[in-house]
Formats: sequence, structure tokens, C-alpha cells
Amino acid sequence: HNRLRRRETGESFTTREREREREGRLVSAMGQSQTKVAGGIAGGGRGGGSDPPPCGYGAGSQASSSSNQPCPVDLGPSTSSSSSSSSSQAPPAVYNVYNQRIDAQGKQHKSEAEKRKESNFRSIWNLGWGGGSGAIDSKNNMPLEANQQPSVGQLKPLSVDREPSTIPKGGTESTWTYPSPQMFFNALNRKGKADGVDEEDMENVVFFHNGMNERTWEMVKRWEALHHAEYDEKNQPKLSRFLGRPHDLSPMARVRSLFYGDVPFDRHDWYVDRNGEEVRYVIDFYFDEEKAGTMEAFEVQARPALDSLTSCLDRVKMNIYVTCAQYGLPCPISGQPGHIGKEGANAGER
Repeated sequence: HNRLRRRETGESFTTREREREREGRLVSAMGQSQTKVAGGIAGGGRGGGSDPPPCGYGAGSQASSSSNQPCPVDLGPSTSSSSSSSSSQAPPAVYNVYNQRIDAQGKQHKSEAEKRKESNFRSIWNLGWGGGSGAIDSKNNMPLEANQQPSVGQLKPLSVDREPSTIPKGGTESTWTYPSPQMFFNALNRKGKADGVDEEDMENVVFFHNGMNERTWEMVKRWEALHHAEYDEKNQPKLSRFLGRPHDLSPMARVRSLFYGDVPFDRHDWYVDRNGEEVRYVIDFYFDEEKAGTMEAFEVQARPALDSLTSCLDRVKMNIYVTCAQYGLPCPISGQPGHIGKEGANAGER
């Protein structure tokens, strides 16, 4: 509306005003739609290999002397015991991008309401929302043919290419897959959140969306390195499911808003498969207008939720590692400089 009024009065936008307006639209789209896009967050697994210990430079640098031993804090069970115990555990749960359990065990406990909802979903899809056959993929409870058709009123064609990420998908050997610009635009229109977002913005929206999720996973892996002894080369952290909570301020975000005034434009809860144990992480996404137009404009704060004593201890340990690294101090237990503390300090984790 401001743009129309300025054009009617003959006023012209400055270059900076146009940039700020575009950035505002992009951030709005990111916060409103990245939580439940039809194609989801996505991913591809990285190479195996155990994470190095919290206070060392990796397994290759460990020496036999006691001064070079890794930090003994939270070594956890041995690899052999983890392997033997995991073999007797039930298969990990598999979720789709709607946070619905889709493995065989989950389907056995579907309520009548869920079955009716699924039936209605099939009916809506067959009416032409997706332009496909209406067939449902039993692996993820989603249409076999993603909605890659142009939205009603769309003025320009959008790419239908989907990018793989580096985020392993829990319960599978595959990875999550990012939505295409067309799928992202369709999701915005379907939920009535496309006002002020043009087709030409979608490439940038998807680029920043993917980049933020990649950065988030890197931060989650640093936290999970505190439990490196619970993993082996074939068993690495995986993202089981995620939940968008854009209207729920986390306790940390609430405190930060009181002192600094800024609030996150989005929040996610990620559920990570830690060798058969599901661990919840809280992620807050912030935007800095002074750095608009760059990836540095997006700040990610990821940490394990305080759902257990283990997560509370992880927060304390990470705080110690990062503080020591910031002041150039070695780990107070092992005497070694820790790579987790250095990486956390560089990423601004506390």
C-alpha cells in the first residue's frame, strides 16, 4: 500500500528503500512457510566416521600419555555396548514433513480421525490441487507427484528442481530433500501467506531457507559431538522429524527480547535420533537488517532442549568449552584446547 501511495503522489523509492522492502518480504516468507512446506526440509548424508572427542584434535592426534587423553566428561557407553544394545532395540520411527509417523508401527495406531483426515487429503488432491495422479507414497504419506504446477494467478514460471541437503533422515538410509521454488511458492499461496512475495523472490527465499537449515545441522552436530562415544561409523546423528513453532517464544528468546528487544522471526523444534534415543533441539532464527542481502543477516541459535539431565549437563559443558576457547584457555579437565569450544566460539554458541 505504501508503494501505491508513493507512486500516486509521484514519489520515487531510493535504492536502499527497495532493498529493505525486498528483504522484509523474503524474511516474512521464510518465517511463515519454511516449517511445513509440501516438499519439506531435505537432506543428504555426509560421510561416516566418528566425531573427535570434545577436547582433542581427533582420534589421529591422541597419544598414549595421560596429558593427551580426550576430555573424560560424558564419554558415555562404549561403542561395543551401544552396538549390542541397539541391535535389540525396535526400528527407529520414520516421520514425514508434517511430523506424522509413517512407519509400519505408526500406521497400526492410526486413530479414526487421522484416517478421515488422510481420506480427505486424498480427495482434495484428486480434485486437482497437485495436478498429479493422486497416488500416495506409503513411505512418506505424501503424493507420489509433488505439486509442481503453477499456482492460480502466477505470472512467471518457477524452477521445479529440488536440491538435496546434507541432513540424514531418521529411520532411513536417505536424506531430507528441499522444496523447489515452485513448491515453496505453491505452499505460500495455499496457506494465504504469499502477499507481498513475487515470483522473482522465490529463488532467494529457497536459497536462504536451505542455507539456514544447513547451518542449523552443523550446529546440532557440534552438540552431538559431546556424545561421540555413542556413535560409530555406521551410526551417526539423524534428523527424525521437525516441528515449526513460529508463534512460540522459547525461554531463551523471551529473555533476549527483554534485554535486547529483538525476537526471532521463526522457531523450530528438531528431533534428533541419537543412537535410538530421540533428543529435542530448540532453534531460533533471527534476522539482522544491517546485514540484509547476505547470509550473515540470518542468525541461528540451536541448543538441546532442557528435557533431561543429560541435556542440562550438555549446556553446562558447552558453555565451559566455548568460554575457555574464547579466552584461549585449554579444557579445564584434559588440559587440551578443544575443537568443539573453538567451533562453538566462532559460531557464537553458548
